[in-house]
Amino acid sequence: MVPFAVRPPTTAYLRPPPGYRFRRPWYLRPWFYVPVAILAVLALFMTVFVSSILFDLKAQANAFDLSQLEQMESASVILDRNGKIFGQIYVENRETVPYEKLPPDLINAVIAVEDAKFYEHHGYDLFGIMRAALKNLVAGHVRQGASTITQQLARNSFSLKERTYRRKLLEIFLAKRIEDHFSKQQIMELYLNRIYFGGGLYGAEAAARGYFGKPAREMTLAECATLAGLIKSPNRLSPWNDRDNSREVRDYALDRMRDLGFISHDQCAAARAQQIVVGSRQNAQGQTYAVDYIRQQVIAAVGWDRAINEGYRIHTTIDVDLQRAAEDSLKTHLEQVEHHPDYNHQTYAEYAASFRKAKANGTMSEQPAPEYLQGAVMGLDNATADILVLVGGRDFEHNQYDRALQARRPAGTAMLPFAYAAAFEKGMYPGSVVEDSPLDNRAVMIGGTTGILGEWGPESAENRYEGRMTARQALAKSKNGATVRIGMDAGVEAMLQLCSAAGIRSPLRPYPATFLGSSEVTLAELALGYTIFPNGGWRARTPHILERIEEKDGTLVWDGKQQSIRKIVIKPESAYEVHSCLVDALKSGTGKAAYTEFGLKEFPAAGKTGTAYDFTDALFAGYNSNLTCAVWTGFDKPQKIYRGAFGHDLALPIWVDIMNAAARSYPPREIKQPSNLKQIEICSRSGLLATDKCYDAVKTENGDIVQRRTTYMEIATPSQASTEPCNIHGEPRARLAREFPSNDLPRAELAVDVSAVTPVAIKSPTLIADNDPYNSMKPVVQSEPVPQPRTETAENQKTDGAGNANELNPPSKTTSQTRPNSQTTTTAQEIRKAIPVETIRKAIPVQPQESEPAEIRRAIPVKPLDQEDEGRTLLRSAAKPPADRDE
Repeated sequence: MVPFAVRPPTTAYLRPPPGYRFRRPWYLRPWFYVPVAILAVLALFMTVFVSSILFDLKAQANAFDLSQLEQMESASVILDRNGKIFGQIYVENRETVPYEKLPPDLINAVIAVEDAKFYEHHGYDLFGIMRAALKNLVAGHVRQGASTITQQLARNSFSLKERTYRRKLLEIFLAKRIEDHFSKQQIMELYLNRIYFGGGLYGAEAAARGYFGKPAREMTLAECATLAGLIKSPNRLSPWNDRDNSREVRDYALDRMRDLGFISHDQCAAARAQQIVVGSRQNAQGQTYAVDYIRQQVIAAVGWDRAINEGYRIHTTIDVDLQRAAEDSLKTHLEQVEHHPDYNHQTYAEYAASFRKAKANGTMSEQPAPEYLQGAVMGLDNATADILVLVGGRDFEHNQYDRALQARRPAGTAMLPFAYAAAFEKGMYPGSVVEDSPLDNRAVMIGGTTGILGEWGPESAENRYEGRMTARQALAKSKNGATVRIGMDAGVEAMLQLCSAAGIRSPLRPYPATFLGSSEVTLAELALGYTIFPNGGWRARTPHILERIEEKDGTLVWDGKQQSIRKIVIKPESAYEVHSCLVDALKSGTGKAAYTEFGLKEFPAAGKTGTAYDFTDALFAGYNSNLTCAVWTGFDKPQKIYRGAFGHDLALPIWVDIMNAAARSYPPREIKQPSNLKQIEICSRSGLLATDKCYDAVKTENGDIVQRRTTYMEIATPSQASTEPCNIHGEPRARLAREFPSNDLPRAELAVDVSAVTPVAIKSPTLIADNDPYNSMKPVVQSEPVPQPRTETAENQKTDGAGNANELNPPSKTTSQTRPNSQTTTTAQEIRKAIPVETIRKAIPVQPQESEPAEIRRAIPVKPLDQEDEGRTLLRSAAKPPADRDE
């Protein structure tokens, strides 16, 4: 056998030709696998990054408290000056209603316009997001939104308002979580109770009542479509702002409902043919007059939308403790007034019962305005004019008319301090004497144009005219006759200018009746005007209630801090003089019941009552060193409260409650007297400097006559103070300089300066002749005795006739002189009377009585000279000469 042998190969392998270069496959080439590797790394990085973001967003979404979906609180919180919450700005009657009370047409309209796949998705619509993104990309701007109803609920409930993709993703996660915890009906109920429908109306129920004046369940198909159409832009599409655009979006909502099969073509056509009928605009309102005024100021500061929607923290000047004290006191005391026997008007309780009945029956449109007794309070910080207290009425729900800021009513006798301030500016002072007596009403024309001015707006049922009195007494006792006279001395124009400078912007009539408060002013103006008295003649710029507005995180949105500007109105001396009079008015005048009846605590305070003509308005305005408060009571339609409704009975007790409450937080201090004011002792009867004779004889209860001192200490500037002594209790003297202006009496200048001449001291009584023909020893005019006809004897006739004939008659007529003729005798007697018949032949000196020497080392009160004892007076006439001067 032939051994196995290796056989040569029969097939030849292909070999690359010389110079051939081997190439790798494409997927192994660097240009492919390097980018793929980079992309893979980037993809891995992006996956990790997106996963971390999604994980973080999911964690954030899980951190939200879903219970807040059901807590539909007001957007903005109101804080007082001490940081206490006392109110919120909320929308008009936001009432949450259950799903069963929402009309099906409204639910279908909202689904048709906002989220057609509401019942199909699980919180978000992915295809809807892609579709909206494509349309917005083609249009070049945001044309269509992709938020579902659940996403909108999440955004509105948790303030997710940033325009970022992260916020959009967080919204999706939160919407999915909401869908996991709530049913579709619950989501729709929460959505329709929360969303904003424009015009300050949140929720379907508030929108239905605000726009159409009916509850949501009673809305028609067209009305439901109208509300659904304006959700995208509530303020712009509101029928109150743009009725044409509102109609356009309503028709679009109807068309969508038809296309989705919610309504038929006939229903759509009928609804499109209807006109949009809406009621008057209803503003978002607060719970009280103060809150409502704050709401108005916030809207004026930052705008309607931001004020209602942004959830601000609003810091105000209100003191919540004083505010509550004022509101409670006003209600309590006015209820007591309504129980007065002479009060026969509508009461608060009567109207409140009818109001509740009308509200329950849905007939509020037929409910009349209240006619019960109203009241208002305004309290200001003296230094800054911050509004500490604002009460515009008894019940804000019954009537929103703010009587503290809007109502112009006669201030009555509360305007008297301004008349006296004008007079003190003109040179008068509290010690000036004025007449309180009847005045012709044609000069004032209050309550008519004829007759005598009665005590218009008196402050006492026993009021009477009291004659001459000081200006201090007239203001403290609220004497109107005296006030008109003082005002006329100062001038009507002077008072009008003073009131304008004091902050009273209401037009005051340029007539004397304005002195007594017949012109209408607001309570805020009256309170601001009164601040000039505790401030020393100046006031702050204007009353204000807002301090600042902040975001929830403390970011400052609006700052209301005012520059400290002082408006000078009157001199500090005049302000303090009026203040001192108002202190007397509160302690012993028309306001004394504050201490004796109503319990005003012992601290420095002053004030003035006010009663208007025919008892239509009762006021009290007063202050301490920190706070000025004014209180008004009356009817919205002026009418008599009841006869005798004085300011110290109706308004004063409310003022006392507020000032007592304020004293606990703002301790009052004494108001400093200007250094230029000095105290002088004057006589209240004359207004001149007091003397040791200023006494009046008065009868006591027992019938005894006693001497009462008529002087007191008064304040005045050197230019105001009198330099003359009392001319009533002292010796009367001619006072030409006082009775007439100096420029009306031309006087020659003295050749000698009498002040440089030393007076000559009298060492003995003055020598006087037989008679004192000018009565120089007794300046008091006395009645002279009736002269008796002298019996002439023949000898006297002869003697007198001869003497007279030698002097008066010619010699040729001597014979006829002695002829008995009655006519001639009468002529002779007349001639004798024309010539002094008693010739002073010698001077008889007056000898002082040695037995009773005069005491001249001390002053002794002197009686009137006609009552002096002739035996004791130092200055007495000479003894009567005998009848026959020749003896």
